[in-house]
Amino acid sequence: MAEVTVIGAGLAGAEAAWQLAQRGISVALYEMRPERMTPAHHTGNFAELVCSNSLKGAGLDNAAGLLKEEMRHLDSLIVNAADHHAVPAGGALAVDRELFATEITERLEQHNYIQVHREELKKIPEQGIVVIATGPLTADDLAQEIQKLTGEESLSFYDAASPIVTLESIDLTKAFWASRYDKGDPDYLNCPMTEEEYKRFYAELLQAQTAEVKGFEKGKVFEGCMPLEVMASRGEQTLTFGPLKPVGLVDPRTGSKSYAVVQLRKENREGTLFNLVGFQTHLKWGEQQRVFRLIPGLEKAEFVRYGVMHRNTFLNAPQVLKADFSLKKRPGLFFAGQMTGVEGYIESAASGLIAGINAARVLRNQSSLIFPAETAFGALALHLEGSPSTDFQPMNINFGLLPPLGERIKAKREKNHRISERALVRLEEFLQQNMLL
Repeated sequence: MAEVTVIGAGLAGAEAAWQLAQRGISVALYEMRPERMTPAHHTGNFAELVCSNSLKGAGLDNAAGLLKEEMRHLDSLIVNAADHHAVPAGGALAVDRELFATEITERLEQHNYIQVHREELKKIPEQGIVVIATGPLTADDLAQEIQKLTGEESLSFYDAASPIVTLESIDLTKAFWASRYDKGDPDYLNCPMTEEEYKRFYAELLQAQTAEVKGFEKGKVFEGCMPLEVMASRGEQTLTFGPLKPVGLVDPRTGSKSYAVVQLRKENREGTLFNLVGFQTHLKWGEQQRVFRLIPGLEKAEFVRYGVMHRNTFLNAPQVLKADFSLKKRPGLFFAGQMTGVEGYIESAASGLIAGINAARVLRNQSSLIFPAETAFGALALHLEGSPSTDFQPMNINFGLLPPLGERIKAKREKNHRISERALVRLEEFLQQNMLL
């Protein structure tokens, strides 16, 4: 009989199950896919990436880079697989999503301490240690169970995925390779636009028809994954200061900056597929093809996946969760992933890591761990527990969540590096103190 039940095998559930199993604890891992699919998933693989294939910044001058480095210190399955299957992406860690998810699925299915159940669990087990990591697309029956248990009305927003096109269908005579500010290798394919081309694209984008979002509350969109057309509706220049910003990108054919630039990032290791960076959308598929083919270089683009929109659900974390990711009302019940109010792939996986470690400790009658505020782990978890916001919204990891340095450093990059260095030193001390090394 399993000692801990983990519900959901996305990024958070996969990481939680791994952390438990690596500590010699038997795990029952439940995943409803492929028996029951969600509006966003396409496979039955664990840890399938449904939006971007990027796990964001790789360096220590980036908060997401720091969080990934902290996870490496604790044998993270997700980061380890990402490192194995990285694809060129300038200063970011992007992955071949199929190889990434396949490795994670195989390692969990073959683990001696994990028993996989390909079925939907509609009720929360009343006894034992449980980690709920069903993600933002939690099935209705379980979502209702969670709502009853927490006593808080669940909140929801909408998430959108970017379309993917084939490299061979892109007109490379109109695009150029570069990373913004020449940071890292020139791994992005850039489609420059003149003012006239941009204004035509913008006008058609505003007029394009959107797909109906069925079964979800309308009009509530999270700022961190804003559909392109919603962003555009805020003003003609909004996109040129957002996903189409031209700064740091010089067209080698003209030697100058363009009016706007659309960036495409490698979707797989072979570099045969590219996603349109920042082009999350819920336009109708035919409209996506019509409007996005107005972008220079994409006139004959072949779309292998269109953008889609789906529901995301999350808890009012400050009201119901502790910083160890357990439910205040039930200490042996843990939550992990975007449902907790973290936003982003790597943040979701990190929450699963912390929940898995603490579930193991509670099972063994040890006190759960609250990571230091100076670490990315601690900063994110403590924000969820203590956010004073009356309108709580999901949060990405960022340096603003960590305590400031005791000295003033003007250069932002240097300051961020110093914060990261402090975090890793503090993490090492914490792991030694708690015998986690």
